[in-house]
Amino acid sequence: MERLQATFDKLLRETTSTFHRYMYDRIDWQARVVGLLGPRGVGKTTMVLQYIKENLPRKETLYVVAEDLYFSTHTLVDLADAFARMGGKYLFIDEIHKYKGWSRELKLIYDYHSELHVFFTGSSVLDISKGVADLSRRVLTFEMQGLSYREYLELFHQIELPIYNIHQILAQEVVLPRGFLPLQHFTDYLKRGYYPFRDDNIERYIMQMVNTTLEVDIAQYADLTPATIRKLKRLLAIIAQAAPFKPNFTQLGGQLEVSRNNIADLCAWLEKAGLIGQLRDSTGGIQGLGRVDKVYLDNPTLIYVLGKENTEIGTIRETFFFNQMRVAHDIASSLVSDFLVTDRYTFEVGGKKKKQKQIQNVEQGYVVKDDIETGYGNIIPLWQFGLTY
Repeated sequence: MERLQATFDKLLRETTSTFHRYMYDRIDWQARVVGLLGPRGVGKTTMVLQYIKENLPRKETLYVVAEDLYFSTHTLVDLADAFARMGGKYLFIDEIHKYKGWSRELKLIYDYHSELHVFFTGSSVLDISKGVADLSRRVLTFEMQGLSYREYLELFHQIELPIYNIHQILAQEVVLPRGFLPLQHFTDYLKRGYYPFRDDNIERYIMQMVNTTLEVDIAQYADLTPATIRKLKRLLAIIAQAAPFKPNFTQLGGQLEVSRNNIADLCAWLEKAGLIGQLRDSTGGIQGLGRVDKVYLDNPTLIYVLGKENTEIGTIRETFFFNQMRVAHDIASSLVSDFLVTDRYTFEVGGKKKKQKQIQNVEQGYVVKDDIETGYGNIIPLWQFGLTY
């Protein structure tokens, strides 16, 4: 316990509080049990440590990582028992997906220690409802994505812009601060701005993150064999070279020597882990369970790293729009254009010369153009959709 406390103190000293992710003010931090899920590398740990440092009494708080050596001889319940005896009230468990049987022990902690508030982070591949049958009723969960363009501007360039909802954007209500050039940093954001870190080895960092997601997070959650992990990597490589594409699961299954249904499962794991995005048609309604119409890599930064020479600007534009809008809205494929948002607005995404042909007979149709700073009528600048969170 002393070593855990010392490690926690060190992490708090190293945590800065100059920038908060969008999720910081959306979480109900005082709920009995809170789970924060999300892909690797989006800043979950930093945000949790920021909240602890800024809001909680140190003596009543403990932060641990679930893969700590402490758990080679102790359980999560052991930790909670010892911490409660010391007067602890706020227990934070990072990367809980690395602890086998986490859901059962979390339920026991909930039942045994009503005085404890438990907060955990985990990979987005976790499915809380598949843990202990009634755990999902006890846990309040949130899911966090990577940086929006708005957040990137604040974190790396100290340019602060408000959040705009989709209605304000479509009504041309976005106000540019004096001297702000919205396209000055947009290309850099697309290439390297989705993840909240900055160094010259971003490509190596992302490749390590991708490999760990495949070989550890998904593999442990789905109990995959080494052979299946290799097929998962091959599938991601195929998607990286061809995205966006209309999936033919039978054809992909033939390439990878697995069944059609298994391909659907592999794609689902890649999607939940934050490596790809599957654009579905609107037949699934608000549940989002329609037929998969297109498969994208998750975000533009991943495209530049994994797609390399096959990167096309049209793909980057569509991926950015899909990635940013899905955080706050239901988004599906459109029968006449690129995207249908909230089952109401139709969007055609392209460059500054994009025409209105596809949406000319659509009542609430909009052309989203790259390389323009401001819009007019139903012409909306692409970059503005990075202001929605």
